[in-house]
Amino acid sequence: MQKRFQELTGAKLVEGYGLSEATPVTHANPIYGDNRVGTIGVPWPDTEVKIVDAETGERALGVGEDGELCIRGPQVMKGYWNMPEETANTLREGWLHTGDIAVMDEDGYFKIVDRKKDMILGAGGFNIYPREIEDVLYEHPKVLEVAAAGIPVAEKGERVKVYVVLKEGETATDEEIIAFCRENLAPYKVPKFVEFRSELPKTMVGKILRRVLVEEDKKKMGQ
Repeated sequence: MQKRFQELTGAKLVEGYGLSEATPVTHANPIYGDNRVGTIGVPWPDTEVKIVDAETGERALGVGEDGELCIRGPQVMKGYWNMPEETANTLREGWLHTGDIAVMDEDGYFKIVDRKKDMILGAGGFNIYPREIEDVLYEHPKVLEVAAAGIPVAEKGERVKVYVVLKEGETATDEEIIAFCRENLAPYKVPKFVEFRSELPKTMVGKILRRVLVEEDKKKMGQ
């Protein structure tokens, strides 16, 4: 969509990244230069960035490795108001642990992969990012919207469930959705459960709320 917009208007869209705890931005694509679609660009001046393992947040990762994005710089907050425990968990030795999973390429461009809290602990202890599954299912010709999440099961870990909204007039079965995933995903990422819905819960700006879907399922299971 970004490329198409630029072709139609002649204008340039520049993607960047920021969060309430580090405003206004920490990364951005160059306005003039190598603007890489799908990335948040490179760190701003005087901004230090690293990616650490999502489990402990202590081990620094290298190029091409997915982990939690951490930031240190003049735009990082001093702390949360009257919330010392949350501050201590988020700010560690001056580094802001964003809760976002990211990856850096060999040229120093960063890409957001998913949210750490949405990561699914699959069978065998594999970490699964919901966006990987969603991106595949958005390629299905019958799918309008989709959300993937981890549902706790009796055995250790979680199992992938997808919530699917079909395009108007289309019909599909669980088996059809799962078969499509088997063709395009590693076996441990294939959904175990499928739920068809008329709509998905969203924020005021249209972001799908995976957590709401998970909480609804937990209530159904009496958890």
